[in-house]
Amino acid sequence: MAQKVCGPQVQKNLFQAWGIEKPPREEAAQGAPVGARASSSSPSPSPSGAWPGRKRRWGGSDENGASRKPVACPFYKKIPGTPFTVDAFRYGAVEGCSAYFLSHFHCDHYGGLTKKWCRGPIYCTALTARLVKMLLSIDSAYVCPLELDTEYVIDGVKVTFLEANHCPGAALIHFRLSDGKTYLHTGDFRASKSMQLHPLLQTGRISLLYLDTTYCNPKYKFPPQEDVIDFVVRTAQRYLKKQPKTLIVVGAYSIGKENVYLAISQALEVPIYTDASRRRILHSFGWPDLSKRISSCNQSSPLHVLPLASLQHENLKKYLETLDQRFLAVLAFRPTGWTFSEAAGKELDLIKPSSRGRVTIYGVPYSEHSSFSELRDFLKFLRPQKVIPTVNVGNAANRDKMQAYFREWLKST
Repeated sequence: MAQKVCGPQVQKNLFQAWGIEKPPREEAAQGAPVGARASSSSPSPSPSGAWPGRKRRWGGSDENGASRKPVACPFYKKIPGTPFTVDAFRYGAVEGCSAYFLSHFHCDHYGGLTKKWCRGPIYCTALTARLVKMLLSIDSAYVCPLELDTEYVIDGVKVTFLEANHCPGAALIHFRLSDGKTYLHTGDFRASKSMQLHPLLQTGRISLLYLDTTYCNPKYKFPPQEDVIDFVVRTAQRYLKKQPKTLIVVGAYSIGKENVYLAISQALEVPIYTDASRRRILHSFGWPDLSKRISSCNQSSPLHVLPLASLQHENLKKYLETLDQRFLAVLAFRPTGWTFSEAAGKELDLIKPSSRGRVTIYGVPYSEHSSFSELRDFLKFLRPQKVIPTVNVGNAANRDKMQAYFREWLKST
């Protein structure tokens, strides 16, 4: 293995340098496609071509001006029996960790990564790797992109990334140890029926599941994403029919919610305007249909993408005024599970917009995290031996309540 140092390395094989075992030629094979049923033998390894709102976990300085050490890495970010951690970049050099996994490129998961990173290899999907290098200026020598649905051997552990149905580049991480134990870390994910078709999840029982429990509460009842997108498109068409000079705005994080505004663009046959920073990110995805629709002219399209936090009436009123009367009204969509209406539940047509003057804002329950019922169905299908929640675990009452749900769901399987 090549020596790990701060700065560029001269190396012929990055995977070999970071300890990925290259299989013998006769055994090399592509990972099984999603939906294919696994054979009796394991696929051969193939080389590749936090919590929301959590504060930075550094201690700052004491009264003498000396830097305090970062807090210890939580147990639920360490994978037992391995030298691996998941989304654990803000805790300094984690003792015994030789490989750092990044589930996806959201700041509550990559927090702590800077261009000075030199603590070890970062394993992530190819799309996430591009974002890590482009936006955080991480030295390429430390970034190890792995393909989805392809098994790799890292430090003697078989590792496979699965589609997480969260944001672009997000992955579930499946670990199979030499003693036969299997662990699944969901990162952030939206459970779906298609996940149940993956051969790795159909064969063998998961020993330990690290579960995204963002919405592990029965009050969170989200419709399917496709239904929400259909509602958004129909609503946009209805408003444009009444007032053709309506500006459609979709709120989004730096990455995430792309399917919402892409569907509007396709239905209305209009380009998507957003700022230069987001355009750079979107082009990096390598999605041809999205890239060809992106516009740099805010006057050329009635569809704009703005930061989710900016979708307030006064902000949108001022934004409208900057467009030189090109548009006469604003229809904005705030697509997030946090804005769901419990009264409306799954009945999207019961959603009431917030209107003030020329600005109308819809909060729509388009979530990229699993609803309560989706978590239940996923656990009943997966039947893990043990579940560790990774979100909303700050107090014992929450943890106990979630564990009670898990016991109830698994009792009936």
